[in-house]
Amino acid sequence: MGKRQPPPHAEGWRGADLPGVGSRAGEKWDSSKGAFPHIWRAAGGPLPPVSPQGAQVWIPDSVEVWRVAEITRGYKEGDAILHLRLEDGSALAYPIEFQLPPLCNPDCLSGADDLVALSYLHEPAVLHSLRRRFLEANAIYTYCGIILVAINPYKPLPIYEEEVIYAYSGHEMGDMDPHIFALAEEAYKQMVRFGKNQSLIISGESGAGKTMSAKYAMRYFTTVGGCLGDSSMEEKVLASSPIMEAFGNAKTTRNDNSSRFGKYIEIGFSQAHVTGATIKTYLLEKSRVTFQAKAERNYHIFYQLCASATLPELQGLGLCGAESFHYTCQGQCATAQSTNDAADLESTRHAFSLLGVPEADQLELFRVLAAILHLGNVVVRGRDRRGDGCFVEPTDEALGLFCTLLGVEASQVMRWLCHRKLVTAGETYLKPLSRQQALDARDALAKHMYGQVFRWMVSRVNRALRSLEGHHTSIGILQISAAHRFEMFEFNSFEQFCINYANEKLQQLFNLHVFKLEQEEYVTEEIPWVFVDFFDNQPCIELIEGRLGILDLLNEECKMPQGSDGSWAQKLYQTHLGSSYFQKPKRPTDAFVVCHFAGKVEYQCDGFVEKNRDTVPEELVGLLRASKKFALLTELFLEEGDGPISLQSRRSSGPRMVGRPSRRSLPGSQKSKKSISSQFKASLNRLMEMLGSTTPHYIRCIKPNDGKKPFVFDSRRAVEQLRACGVLETIRISASGYPSRLTYQEFLERYRALVSREELRSAHEKQICSLALERLLQDPSKYQCGKSKVFFRAGQVAYLEELRYRRLRAACVLLQRHLQGSLGFARMLRRTRAAVMLQKTLRMVLARRAYLRLRRAVITIQAFARGMFARRIYQQMMWHQKAVVIQAAVRGWLGRPRYARLRGAVIYLQCCYRRLRARRELRQLRVEARSVEHYKQLHKGMEIKVIQLQCRLDEQAQEKQRLVEQLSGLNVAHAEEVQRLRAEMQRLREDAARDAQVQQLQERLAELESHSAKNSLSQEVEELKQRLAEVEAMKLQLGEERDALAQRMLEQSRDLEERHQRAARESQGLLQELEEERARYQSLVQEYARLEQGYENLQDEVAFHRQSTLRRSPSSESFLGSESSYLSSMSTAPSRDSSDQQAEGLEERWQLVPEGPQPQPSSEVPQNSGVGQDPFEKAYLLLLGQLSAVNEELARTREELRRSKTTMEPEERKPLDFLKRRNIAEMLGLGRSPEKVAVDDDLKHAYDAVQVANRLLASQLREEKQQHEEEIEGLHLDICSLKQLSQQQAALIQDLQRHQGQEGLQHHVLRLKQENLELTQKLDKQERTTLKLQKQLRAYAKQIQELTGKCLLKREATGPVQELAASAAVPSCSHVVPSLAGPSQAMLAWRMEDEGRIIKAIITDYKPQSSPGALPDLPAYVLFLCFRHADHCRDEPRAHSLLDAAINAIKRVMKKHSDDFDVVALWLANTCRLLNCLRQYSQDESYCQGNTARQNKHRLQNVDPQSSCRSLGALAVQLYQQLIRTAEKHLKPMIVAAMLESEPIQGLSSSSCPPGHRRSSAAPAHTLPELLQQLSSFHAVLDHHGLDPSVGHQALRQLLFLISGTTLNYLLLRKDTCSWSRGIQLRYNISQLEQWLRAEGLQQSGAREMLEPLVQAAQLLQVKKVTEEDAGALCSLCTVLSPPQVVKILRAYTPAVGLEERVSPSFISRVERQLQAQYGGESSQLLVDTSHLFPVHLPFTASPLHLDELHIPDALNLTFLVQH
Repeated sequence: MGKRQPPPHAEGWRGADLPGVGSRAGEKWDSSKGAFPHIWRAAGGPLPPVSPQGAQVWIPDSVEVWRVAEITRGYKEGDAILHLRLEDGSALAYPIEFQLPPLCNPDCLSGADDLVALSYLHEPAVLHSLRRRFLEANAIYTYCGIILVAINPYKPLPIYEEEVIYAYSGHEMGDMDPHIFALAEEAYKQMVRFGKNQSLIISGESGAGKTMSAKYAMRYFTTVGGCLGDSSMEEKVLASSPIMEAFGNAKTTRNDNSSRFGKYIEIGFSQAHVTGATIKTYLLEKSRVTFQAKAERNYHIFYQLCASATLPELQGLGLCGAESFHYTCQGQCATAQSTNDAADLESTRHAFSLLGVPEADQLELFRVLAAILHLGNVVVRGRDRRGDGCFVEPTDEALGLFCTLLGVEASQVMRWLCHRKLVTAGETYLKPLSRQQALDARDALAKHMYGQVFRWMVSRVNRALRSLEGHHTSIGILQISAAHRFEMFEFNSFEQFCINYANEKLQQLFNLHVFKLEQEEYVTEEIPWVFVDFFDNQPCIELIEGRLGILDLLNEECKMPQGSDGSWAQKLYQTHLGSSYFQKPKRPTDAFVVCHFAGKVEYQCDGFVEKNRDTVPEELVGLLRASKKFALLTELFLEEGDGPISLQSRRSSGPRMVGRPSRRSLPGSQKSKKSISSQFKASLNRLMEMLGSTTPHYIRCIKPNDGKKPFVFDSRRAVEQLRACGVLETIRISASGYPSRLTYQEFLERYRALVSREELRSAHEKQICSLALERLLQDPSKYQCGKSKVFFRAGQVAYLEELRYRRLRAACVLLQRHLQGSLGFARMLRRTRAAVMLQKTLRMVLARRAYLRLRRAVITIQAFARGMFARRIYQQMMWHQKAVVIQAAVRGWLGRPRYARLRGAVIYLQCCYRRLRARRELRQLRVEARSVEHYKQLHKGMEIKVIQLQCRLDEQAQEKQRLVEQLSGLNVAHAEEVQRLRAEMQRLREDAARDAQVQQLQERLAELESHSAKNSLSQEVEELKQRLAEVEAMKLQLGEERDALAQRMLEQSRDLEERHQRAARESQGLLQELEEERARYQSLVQEYARLEQGYENLQDEVAFHRQSTLRRSPSSESFLGSESSYLSSMSTAPSRDSSDQQAEGLEERWQLVPEGPQPQPSSEVPQNSGVGQDPFEKAYLLLLGQLSAVNEELARTREELRRSKTTMEPEERKPLDFLKRRNIAEMLGLGRSPEKVAVDDDLKHAYDAVQVANRLLASQLREEKQQHEEEIEGLHLDICSLKQLSQQQAALIQDLQRHQGQEGLQHHVLRLKQENLELTQKLDKQERTTLKLQKQLRAYAKQIQELTGKCLLKREATGPVQELAASAAVPSCSHVVPSLAGPSQAMLAWRMEDEGRIIKAIITDYKPQSSPGALPDLPAYVLFLCFRHADHCRDEPRAHSLLDAAINAIKRVMKKHSDDFDVVALWLANTCRLLNCLRQYSQDESYCQGNTARQNKHRLQNVDPQSSCRSLGALAVQLYQQLIRTAEKHLKPMIVAAMLESEPIQGLSSSSCPPGHRRSSAAPAHTLPELLQQLSSFHAVLDHHGLDPSVGHQALRQLLFLISGTTLNYLLLRKDTCSWSRGIQLRYNISQLEQWLRAEGLQQSGAREMLEPLVQAAQLLQVKKVTEEDAGALCSLCTVLSPPQVVKILRAYTPAVGLEERVSPSFISRVERQLQAQYGGESSQLLVDTSHLFPVHLPFTASPLHLDELHIPDALNLTFLVQH
């Protein structure tokens, strides 16, 4: 395979010695090019004689390992110095000794997801990319080919939630950011797709995070794979971790939870589901049990027991603090900061219980562990100074506890701790041990005991995780322990040698796998393949494990009786000193050096032989094995296959016990012994075989610093681990070929700017790329075109990026030039227009000023002229007015006498004429007074007038009385007010008098003060002053009281305001509590639904097993098959049960049918009912009972038909529509002859016609007749009253014409005529209405007569048949539903046996398509009408039974059609309608306020629907949740592709992703229009089924929350989506969603708020992110996004190459601080919980439909229901 042997002095990849890691062995300096040819050849084209000035290179550094420097002066061939400028601005003259420093990658490639995608592949590039991703982006995972590099952040990150697991599930490895879940998904997918076993190999230093990585991988497999069969297998697999950590992990100086053993967890899968697991361990660090270095601890389990010593069950173990035991106090670190030992013990015991380990076995295990601790405290004393013998005090407390706990004799333990038994050919000797030998024997026993405990614990865990069915495929997780990394210390012993040997084997497997994958890639793409050299460590492995190798010689030395470390070292020197991988140190000590792949390691031979033998005192082990007190001890020490116990044969000079002396002691069981190295080699070979049969996936954990500080990167420590873990070897193998690879589509999208127009004319992408690369690179060896990809040598992508940058820069310069020119021209035009505008304005101002001056002058002149003219006109008018006045006075004086004379003459003439007319009227009245008719007419008119006057007088009297009462009330109020005013006046007068008195007193005081000489008045002055002070004090007190009152009023107003605010807050809190309670209730409903589903599954399984165990004959099977459907349709139980319970329930239900006089089969049913009765016999008896009941009903029907025949009247017939009623034969389902079927059909039709016609026609005719008679009678009364009123009005008019004035009389007559006209019109209208109603009545009578004739003909035709049926009928008195006479009651009459048929017709077999035009919630109305009938019959059990059966039927339909959104929406709408009907027609007045009078007549009277409402509410919540889950199944595959991957704005983000990022090149599976179409279909379905709009709004709000949350989660997990162009695309997609909401009228539904986090994320990608002001604006913008989400987007933001700058870490830190200050440091998760369901609110909506108007289509087959 072209393997190369490295030189003997090779020390792996040393960056300080080999700056260009890609350099080849034996490559010489090329003086013509000034470097190794392959390094600078990557820059593209032949190396110019002068290096490019401004290029950046890497130079070695003692602190940071590598530093960036810029070339400041051109380099020429032969120059010995390279002039550089460092990052701090200082100049550096870098001497060139062997080769030029490696080049830096372009900035767009730095921080790439895959290190292999770097253009320049070398150590500094890898280190820089890892550091940049870790510190700037906080990205702890990075791909390096097939390796996932994981850097321990030493800080919990929110990237391992269950939402992240489901986000990575089902995606390709390059679709999302690097993550351990992505690697686990790749392994899981390959296992499912190809059926091949997979393995995850996790390695790294102590504290690098291997244990947590293994945990996360296991959690991913158990979550994604689920469990098959045992539902708790997932928990068991995860529960094994705390147990393994407690017994196999310990605190070291580098890690608080370091694994001290190798572990291989094999998770078994069957049908892609987890079936079990197996744990295999190797090389447990048993030496830690007896010795710990400073600042380290023993295994966790010991400290857990010590911390929990006060527990009652551990009281008898004699435990105390960890510092009291020798085996736990040597490290002087009894506690660890990151652990809680007492809580960890509870977790360990819980895990044991979960894995099936009984409590008794746990306590026995803890007893053995406590005995190990007490064994370490046993004190061994020496007998003399020479140390030949030792002893243990019999009173040693620790020894007593050890013996008590394990049930062994203390004397035997004391004896064999201090002595050793030697067996020769015929004698046995006891050899006393020295104190040190006894201590070694004690420690060996403790290590052996713990090793056996660990082995037993692993076997019990495997027993619990083992699956009985086995598994088809598996995924193994190899966690190379922290003790099994490549180690190189100052003192390296046997343990380090085994560890490094294992790492050599693993590195060889890794190299072969990497080389194989590289070769497969080239072969697949048909690239010419040249075998590259790679480092092969097979010679080093042969040195260790080969024939006469190091291990072989060590095992041979261990078999020698006198074998020692020194003799073994000499054998090594003699055998391997000539090997290039073996060296002898210069120091004269027993040591040797092995050249491993990661460097040279010197091993000290001291202790190799003894450790390899692993001697254990067999006598002490025999004592433990012989203990009969505890069974666990026997189980621990009985089997010795895994770790055989050897007894070293020694010569002895001690006292002889038995037998005679021998020349030489025999080796005992030496032949059966297996050394530690042999065991380790065998287990390692098995592990390699297992890994070789799987597809490996590598995870290299890196420890960034030794101080365990979060996000601190130590470059020196990191590069040491990179050199040792094989990452750089992967880089070197990739760099030797074609490391950079792009698909043709990605190449064209990225470098389309470099392709010419002629090249774009080609038809195929491959041809376009070939032509472009031939022109750009010119050297065919620098690239290769494969089938679907183009491959580049190292550095060529950087060269293409440089060309692309230059082309884009030139294009930008051209655009800027034209843009600046157009902007300058526009600026010039604006300035020209501004100058013209200024000139125009200035000229206008000057002209306006001149105009205003001229105008003011003209106005002034005009004012003076007009004033002069006005004065003249005024004078003339004044003269004219005075003349007119004089003339008027003269003319008036002359006209008045003439008018007086004329007026007197006219008055005299009028008096004479009036006297003449009065005399004539007097004579006429005297003549009329003598006639009788006159008196009568006068009396009649006067009577009417008197009546009217009397009425008016009465009204005036009432009005007067009312006014008198008001006046009296006003007088009383006035008197009270006057009294109050008088009192106030009196008080004011008193105050005035008091003020006057005070004034007088003040005056007197002043007088008295002026006459102070008078002593007699001094006392009075004092009194007056005192009184004045009292008055002033009173005034002040009154003022204070007033202020206090005002303050109290202010406080009361404040209190009222505070109470109002408190009440508002309390109401808000109550609302919030209501929402929480609703959410809690709905979660309980959801949990109940899940448990109910599980119960039904178990019930189905039990029924299936029970059915499979029944032995049925062919006849019974056929009978069961024919009758099972009928029994299922008749079932009314609330929940499904077994067949026996169904039969018993139906039997009890049929027992309600009374027996007839003749013996019926149903009478035997109660006698044969029993627990052990055969279910088929029960079914047969039930059918017989049903047959008898049907026969009774038929007989009763015939009898009623016969009776109704004689009493039916011709006019009481029903139209033909009422003749279509139920068919008896269809209801019964019994086989009869055709003649009998025809007879029964005729009988039933006739019976229905008679019965229904009698009820409905009679009531209808009675109502219509009564209504018409009342209307006619009322109209006649109105006519009579109107005629009388008309006569009275005529008489009144005549009377008024005689006796009243002309004007008032005419007005009154006109008003009365108008009223009379209106009444006449009303009368005519009523007469027309009467004629119309009479005509309709005659038409109805005619139709009734015709229908009656038809019914009579039908009855005459069926008369003989009825008589025959009546003669054959059997009288019975079965239960009959009460008849409903009178008006419509809006109900459907049904019987108990019809329940199954009702449920089947309107739920099980209901299809809305079969009834076009029907109401969408028709099943709910039908159920409610049946419920009303049960309420009318006062049959509450029947009503509840119907609803329970309906609920169970809906659940079964949902279980069958759980993925059908249409069906779920249909039954959700019907459930809500039925719930609202029960509320609307209940007795609760709060729901009946909007009912009409007709609806209130249909309210429930006897049955309380509250319990049914609760059941329906829970069902509605379940249906709503199922609706959301169904919609999510349809939407989830579309969201990411439609919202993030689709590009509605073409070409915007085609070049945003740098070539170093992995991304899928396939077109998106779904687009945004498809997503909108799916949402529109959901909305249309909800509207079609009549679901309440508020519920539909809540559902769409939930779906938009899912869209927003899923999109945001994938945006956070995919770095390639965090760019400016992607933000534009995302904002456009969100606007399309908003437009869809507006088009559907959903603006007020609250769905828009669900998109706000996504809107803010899109805005965050578009805003400027440079200055401090930008940080403040960004924080104020992101009000909905959490701080981790904002920081994650900023860290993952990918700037456009050449157009944007990368977001600086200082800016991100500033934003993070501001967000923490803004949110108060609250912890929030990174990803959105898309599984969260908002609590649904089901509002009450009254139905506007009247129940008596409901039409039931015939397609529902509900003809057996009678509508009333």
